[in-house]
Amino acid sequence: MNTVKVLVVDDEPQARRLLRIALISRGFEITDARSGEEALDSLRQEAPDVILLDLKMPGLGGIETCRQIRERSEVPIIVVSGEKREMEKVEALESGADDYITKPFGIEELIARMHAATRRPQIGANSKIIRLDSVEIDLESREVKRGEDVTHLTSKEFKLLHYFLQNSGKVVSHRRILQAVWGPDYGDEVEYLRVFINQLRKKIEPDPSHPQYVLTEPSSGYRFAPVPRH
Repeated sequence: MNTVKVLVVDDEPQARRLLRIALISRGFEITDARSGEEALDSLRQEAPDVILLDLKMPGLGGIETCRQIRERSEVPIIVVSGEKREMEKVEALESGADDYITKPFGIEELIARMHAATRRPQIGANSKIIRLDSVEIDLESREVKRGEDVTHLTSKEFKLLHYFLQNSGKVVSHRRILQAVWGPDYGDEVEYLRVFINQLRKKIEPDPSHPQYVLTEPSSGYRFAPVPRH
């Protein structure tokens, strides 16, 4: 098994040191950065498998760092922050983060989230192209085409869409979706779903404000409209 390369981004030396010691002892390869600017340099040079990103940093803050990383790479980003407000979590997710863990936390919980973030969905050997009226979804390239317009799905958006396609026509609860897409330790992070469902709708729905495919089931979860057979 290849060693997982982790980029730790935090302006506090003690926080970086503790994460380095804990993760190296568990077989991870660690690079750290003291600022958003250093993180972007490391991203170009080191090609990490996952990034642990603090939000409260001088200079280029965590949210803007997250946005700039996502413009260049699909590497999983886990925000590691002392900020507990839902607004901060939503802003981080909307900026491109895959997950958010609040300080203080247990190292085993963090490692479980890292494994969940880096896990790749398995795609079946059948059709790689899904057509939803005027929308074409390429499951190999993870591109969504609407006429001449092409949009690329992020890794987490793709995992979410792929899960919906596998369960087309079924009502699936918030907890089931979270555990399937984020991992078995999830279930209560409904704000994650709100953010990623909105992002997915913007990419695959003709009118995101009146969705035809990703349908909300009040108090239950979501249902993906049955995919037509071609």
